[in-house]
Amino acid sequence: MEFLFDTHAHLNDSRFDEDRESILIQMQAMGMLNLCVGTDLKTSEECIALAEAYDFLYASVGFHPEEAASFSSHCLDQMRTWLAHSKVVALGEIGLDYHYDSPSRELQKAVFQEQLQLASQLGMPVILHIRDAHGDAIELLSKMPNRPRCVVHCSSASWESTKVYLSMDFMISYAGPVTFKNAKKLQECARQVPLDHLLIETDSPYLAPEPVRGTRNTPINVSHICACIAAIRGMDAEELAKQTRANGMRFFGIKEPFQLRSVDSEA
Repeated sequence: MEFLFDTHAHLNDSRFDEDRESILIQMQAMGMLNLCVGTDLKTSEECIALAEAYDFLYASVGFHPEEAASFSSHCLDQMRTWLAHSKVVALGEIGLDYHYDSPSRELQKAVFQEQLQLASQLGMPVILHIRDAHGDAIELLSKMPNRPRCVVHCSSASWESTKVYLSMDFMISYAGPVTFKNAKKLQECARQVPLDHLLIETDSPYLAPEPVRGTRNTPINVSHICACIAAIRGMDAEELAKQTRANGMRFFGIKEPFQLRSVDSEA
């Protein structure tokens, strides 16, 4: 399948150390675009290095809510510098994650708000990580003046919450879980989201979709997610790939034509 844009992956993850180059060769052959997403300073820097080395890769920088305890003003200053980089196209992934008891919810909210304010100041789009916290996230975001443009990454939101996000003009992105057999409610959401607000992603190496569920996920598997959502919506998979790629390029401010550098060349 052509025209794919995996808008959220972690290609810097150590689980790709042994075969990262071969995966990149496959991605290049498919004409894919990919966004490598940071979760703290170290991973953000790794994502930028990959984006600098490969023209079809882009990067985001940010502090995941699970990393909130290590966030500081120095981190904010470093992110401000990185967000001026030509291959850094978003701030994220940031947000709220109440699945575990730590870091505290109050600390997560404080770190989330600081990063949202930075994105607002710089006019950068935001990648949201929201897990078991849609109520608090919606309350916080709906009250924010000069709210930045956002995408709800790997959305797990109910249709009621999804409608609120859409009312704020957010993008909604679906990953592997939308393909799972017990994901009927999520699939119904993916069917109803307006086509121009829809993105697809792998969140690799996590959450491999059907029919490869339970394996290490790679960006190549975004084709399965695209095919599943296309079937749910009753449309051609290649048309969905084209539309979600165009949506992603518009949202992240990526322009074509771009030059694909050979993965065999020196980084």
